[in-house]
Order: sequence, then C-alpha cells, then structure tokens
Amino acid sequence: MLDAFLTALQTVMTGTHLLYLAGGVLLGLAIGIFPGLGGIAGLSLLLPFLYGMEPTTALAMLIGLVAVIPTSDTFTSVLMGIPGSSGSQATVLDGFPMAKRGEAARALSAAFASSLFGGLFGAVVLTGFVLIARPVILAFGSAELFMLTLLGLSMVGVLGGNSLVKGLSACGVGLLLGSVGGAPATGEYRMTFGNFYLMDGIPLVVVGLGIFALPEIIDLLRQNSAISEAAELGHGWVTGIKDLIKNRWLALRCAIIGCIVGALPGLGGSVVDWIAYGHAVQTTKDKDNFGNGDVRGVIAPESSNNAKEGGALIPTLLFGIPGSGSMAVFLGGMVLIGIEPGPSMVTSNLDITYTIVWSLAIANVVGAGACLFLSKWVAKLTTIPYALMAPFMITVICFAAFQATRDLSDLVALLGIGVLGVLMKRFDWPRPAFLIGFVLASGMETYLYQALQFDGLGFLLKPGVLIIGAITAISIYFAARHASNSGKDDSSTESSTKAKTLRPTNLGPQKLFAGAIFLTFAYGLYDAFQQSLLGGVFTGGVCGLMLILSGIVLYKLVTNQVDDTVNFDNEVAAGYQGDQSIASLLHYVYWIAGLIVGCYFVGFLISIAAFFVAFLLVKARASVLRTFVLCSSAVVFMATLAHVMVLDLPSGLLQETVNMPWPLN
Repeated sequence: MLDAFLTALQTVMTGTHLLYLAGGVLLGLAIGIFPGLGGIAGLSLLLPFLYGMEPTTALAMLIGLVAVIPTSDTFTSVLMGIPGSSGSQATVLDGFPMAKRGEAARALSAAFASSLFGGLFGAVVLTGFVLIARPVILAFGSAELFMLTLLGLSMVGVLGGNSLVKGLSACGVGLLLGSVGGAPATGEYRMTFGNFYLMDGIPLVVVGLGIFALPEIIDLLRQNSAISEAAELGHGWVTGIKDLIKNRWLALRCAIIGCIVGALPGLGGSVVDWIAYGHAVQTTKDKDNFGNGDVRGVIAPESSNNAKEGGALIPTLLFGIPGSGSMAVFLGGMVLIGIEPGPSMVTSNLDITYTIVWSLAIANVVGAGACLFLSKWVAKLTTIPYALMAPFMITVICFAAFQATRDLSDLVALLGIGVLGVLMKRFDWPRPAFLIGFVLASGMETYLYQALQFDGLGFLLKPGVLIIGAITAISIYFAARHASNSGKDDSSTESSTKAKTLRPTNLGPQKLFAGAIFLTFAYGLYDAFQQSLLGGVFTGGVCGLMLILSGIVLYKLVTNQVDDTVNFDNEVAAGYQGDQSIASLLHYVYWIAGLIVGCYFVGFLISIAAFFVAFLLVKARASVLRTFVLCSSAVVFMATLAHVMVLDLPSGLLQETVNMPWPLN
C-alpha cells in the first residue's frame, strides 16, 4: 500500500501530469463560471479529446476539471445571485447579500478557502476509506436512502423563513413538481396534461435557474443600479480566510457531511449543500443573520460541496456506481481510457487509485489559488451598472437551460418556473425549501417503493433506519426550537415592531397566490386518484398533507390576519409600491418572454441579437457603438460555444420554413 502511495506521488509530480492537470483546472474554471453548465457539461465537453491519451494523463485532466468546478461556480452565485450549478445554490442565500453589501471580496475569499479545505479533506477521506469503504456503502439499502431523503427534508424547518407553514408548503410544491412525469413504480404519467416534454419531468438545471437566477436578475434590474453599492470592493480577502479559521469546526462538520452524502449513490451534489447549510443554521445560536449575508452561510455549503467529490469517487471507483451525474460522466471517461472501475482499483490498480487521490488534492490547491488570483478582477463586475450585464446573463441562462434536453420547451419551462420564483420571492414562500423538495422528490419515492417491495413496513425497524430516524428527529427538534425562538424574538424586538409597520394591509395579491397553490395541491390529489395505488400513493399523500398546510396559510390571509407571519409582500417591505421610478414586477418578465417567443419564431441567435440591441438601447441607454460591440460579442461567443459543444441552437419557424424543400409544380 505504501509503495503504491509513493509511486502515485511520483507520477503526479511529473511535468506532463501537472501540465494536463492544470489544463483540466483551467477548463473547469471556464465551465464553472458560466451558470447552469456545471460538471456534466464540462466533462462531456472533455471526453472527445481523451481518445488515445495515456490513462494517467487523461485522468489528470478529468480530475482537474472535476475538482475545480465546485470552486469556480461560486463566482456567479456570490456576485450575481445566479447558482453556478446545483451544488452552489445554497451559497446564493448569504454570498449574494454580502456582495450587494460591498463584501464580495470577503465572501469569495471565505468560499474559496472553504472549498480548498473541503476538497483536501475529501482527498484525505478517499485515501483512508478506499480500502474499508466497501462494507460501509453496501450497508446502505433503499430503506436507509429513503431515511436520508427524510433527513434532507427535515432541513426545511430552518430554511422556512419567518413562517414554518409557508416553508413546508413551498417544500410541498417542490415535491409535487418533482413528481411530474412517469411514476417510478408503474411508469404511469402524472400531471403531464398530454405534453411530451413533461413526461420525462422538468430538468433540475431549468428549475434551479428559474427559481433563483431570474428573480434576482429581475429584482436588480428594477433597482437600476450595480449589484454592489460600494465603489471599492474593500480588503476582505484576508478577512474571509480568518472567517474560515474562526469557524473551522463548522467547516469540518460540513466537510464530513459532504463526504458521507457524496459517497451515497443517488443523492449526489444536488442536496449536499442544503443539508450543510441547514446544519449550520440548526447548530448556531445567533442565527438571525442567516439569509442576509452571514459568512457562515457561505462556509458551510462550500466546504461540503467540494468534500463531496472525494466521497463520490469512492462508489465510482470501487463499484462502478456513480454518486452523481458528473461522476456518471467521469465513469464513462475512465472506461474510455481503458480503466475498469471495480475491486481491482484497490488491488492490482491501487497505484492508479492513489494517483487520482493525489491529483484531486493538487487540483483543489491549484483551483482555489487560481480563483483567489482572479477574484479581484472578476469581483469588479459587481460595480458595473446591472442593465449592461443583464442581457448577457439572461442569454447565458437561456443557453444553459437549453442544454437540459435541447428542446425549446426548456426555455418555456424556464420562464414558467421564473415567474413562480418571482412570486415566491415577493410573498416570502421560501425558494430553498421548494428546491429541496424538488431535488428529493424522485429519489424519495423510488427508495420508498423499493423499501416496501423488499421489506414491507418492516424496513422501519432496520438498525440503519432507526439511527438515521433518530438523527432526523433531532434535526426536527432543533428546527422546532428555532421556530419557537424566532416567534418569541418577533414579539419582543424593536426590529419586529418596525417590520410590522411594513406589513401590507391589502392582502389581495397574497390571497390569489396562496389560493393558486391550494388549487395546485387539489389538482395533484385529483390526479393521484386517477392512477393505480403504487402510481398515485406518493403524490396523493403529499397533496393531502399540503392541502392542510396551504389551507392554513390561505385561511389566515382570507381572515385578514395582518400581524401573522404569513403576511408578507416584498413590494411593501422593499418600498417598491407607489415608487414611480421602479418598474412593475412583471415588466422584465415580458422582456424575457419576448426573447423566448423570438427563439420559437426566428431562432436563438437572431433573437439574442434583437434582444441585445433593444435592451441596451431602451433600458441601459447605451450608445450605438457600445450596443454594437456588446451585441456582436455575445452572438459570436454563443455561436462559438454552441459549435464547440456540438449543440444545434433553436432555428425557429422562420429558418425552418426558409430551409424547407419546396415541391416543384
């Protein structure tokens, strides 16, 4: 074992290996900065170049890209409120408010230092567990995985905002939306309305970008200012590192969570950052600042989502079972270069395994260093008037969403989810809770069905289930205590008195939205009764419970309980209502809708060009020369990226009609 360890170290320190490792890191940086692309797109882009390469050299590029994407995707999450990937969504909650407050440097520094710590911890765990992980992982069956999804849902309590009942209802909406499409047990289609696109469910990248990115872009555009109000970014680079040292035990616990969740096939990186964030809130006494720019809300998810890569490599290498979507592509890359995952990775190929370990550690150091080096220049984007940045961000988001299934319906779904996100943000229906429900819905139903098939209700008495159940109960206890303490604070603090004066007296818009949510659950229950028992039991159970919870919200609003925590309207709280200088809530939604309609009729590139010209001239009031330069740059960039990724952009009805072979008379 020691010989293999030292042989691997000698391999990774060669100039060729380090060069290719750096190449993978640079590609990962480029991919990670663009929201929505993430590890799957990056690895898929890299695979064609691996043919004929020497195995350890190809592994260097693969590991370099895998290691750095969870670090580089922090840029957009912190600077623009747009999740770089599914693993950086929780970072938005506190990182983006810090950037708006002028603390972008501190947030990025803390994020990259935490990512480095988590990545190195994951490499250490992979080193130690590579020989003993097999029995541990095999101990997790469907019953234990189902309980882990319940543990993830228990985090909703601390992510539920001011109103726990609204948080649970928002989670229910996510569970219901995540259940759209084929039932895992029977294959019956649920809530598809005969639409072929919905039969496969709505892709996570579309939901993540729609629920977080579009509402933040629209809100910033309405404010008509730069992201950060500070003219200077400050000197927070050292402060961010000090924040990590101060909260080292939190980072360590979250790194452990990342390794455990990453090693469990099926959960992957889509939920690990939320679990870590929920853990941070639950275990912290002074938690009032979470969601408003608390650096601990950056440290927790960032240390966990980098550590998860080390954990995810354990089942991938030992069993050929990918722990996430990116690991599935990584597995394909290993097979492509002639490395067969399995038990041989800890016997005859142990040196290759440790080469991966060393490469992972070095890539994390190089990636974090590169991100810190680039941060000063990238962070200056926060001081640019947002009207100049918004067209490009909207374009990239639409491009990333179209990557999901390469169907125009991806863009329509993006707009629909975006409108839902705008309304949820306005009325304080917690979007993190919604996203946790969406991410866990499919796995939760599948694991429950399999557990019942294998063990019946007896699965509840399995030792692993009981242990995870106890942890979940503790989590719920902390969530309930947090909600109780928040309620006491709300009734006694001066800030709550001020908040009450900002509560709206016209509850009409809130009633309409809450009523729509209630009717959605009612339809979901109706649809469940149209399915077989196994096909409808999950959605029926969710909707039955959520009808009660959303009914409570609706009742409080209908009875005009103005002082209740369910009453919130951001138009009033933010002072937008009655301010003639602020655009209406749906004003920029119409702009985005126009872009998507244009994609349908005249194609993506033509619509992007027209959108850029119109937006920059009308909304940003840019000069004709600047408009031409920015528009040309965006179109050329999108066309080049599509060519490199072998992606046919939507051509639109007009182009299809022109290219149609007309019959001769």
